[in-house]
Amino acid sequence: MAFGSLLSKLAGGGGGAPTIEHDDFCRVVADKSCAIVDVREPHEYGAGHVPGAKNMPLSSFDPTKLPKGDVVFICQAGGRSAKALAQAQSVGRKDICHYAPGTGGWRARGGAVE
Repeated sequence: MAFGSLLSKLAGGGGGAPTIEHDDFCRVVADKSCAIVDVREPHEYGAGHVPGAKNMPLSSFDPTKLPKGDVVFICQAGGRSAKALAQAQSVGRKDICHYAPGTGGWRARGGAVE
């Protein structure tokens, strides 16, 4: 499923921050179909992050510097990624969502880190 159609499906329900489900996130990580932005602090990111994720800490986050195209935000447990998503939405980004379980949830489900 293309990210755009996936995001349309996600944004259509329930309001709130658009999220990506675990199985869909696994596909995104595997096929590198969009940018993954980890908004944890550098020491957290350095201790292990989702393969291919770029670090843009929330403490210095500038949504105008996001990669072009589709973006999935991730943090440790979903709080900071939801804040980054809201900041990106405030500057008009629509091609975005977040992985609410975060890196902790990714690891708990057997996801690899680098």
